[in-house]
Amino acid sequence: MTFYPTDRLALFIDGANLYSQAKALGFDIDYKKLLDEFRKRGVLIRAYYYTALAESGDDFSPLRPLVDWLDYNGFTVVTKPAREYTDANGRKRWKGDMDVEIAVDMMEIAGKADHLVLFSGDGDFRALVEGVQRKGVRVTVVSTVKSQPPMVSDDLRRQCDAFVDLADLGDIIGRPQRVHQPRFLNDPPARTRAELEADDEV
Repeated sequence: MTFYPTDRLALFIDGANLYSQAKALGFDIDYKKLLDEFRKRGVLIRAYYYTALAESGDDFSPLRPLVDWLDYNGFTVVTKPAREYTDANGRKRWKGDMDVEIAVDMMEIAGKADHLVLFSGDGDFRALVEGVQRKGVRVTVVSTVKSQPPMVSDDLRRQCDAFVDLADLGDIIGRPQRVHQPRFLNDPPARTRAELEADDEV
């Protein structure tokens, strides 16, 4: 990854895409570390995070705490409501595509930045990257070919100026995925009947 200290940098994080990549690689993203790392690599002028939120009625998006934290800690968060649909098995699902929002913001900031970093492997961004490059801006794509299957489009990899595999950033911006254990394992051990009877006799 070639960065220059005077580079004006902007980050564009496709939240759902980055989450899927990190999960496939076995770690969670530490967004504070991510921001700190890119602040070392140049003059960070903006860090965008994009996600759709599924909130309707009693459904509270589990992403809301993360989005709120990012909003207060140096990220420009762009959200929109996710659309509800029913899949082929009759299950309720949510869909939210942020491609247009990412494209608009990247084109707008291209005149004020030297280097854009796109955290996504979506091949739909190939034409966008090419358009930004025509404005004289370098583009680095962060995604992965080390997952099964690989999560970056070949067209996008060929188009960008530099490609960074997310797996190679794991030790820098990642933390191990938390293992969720059953709640009873966190509870104190149940007291035996003999112990309870002994208490009653005191």
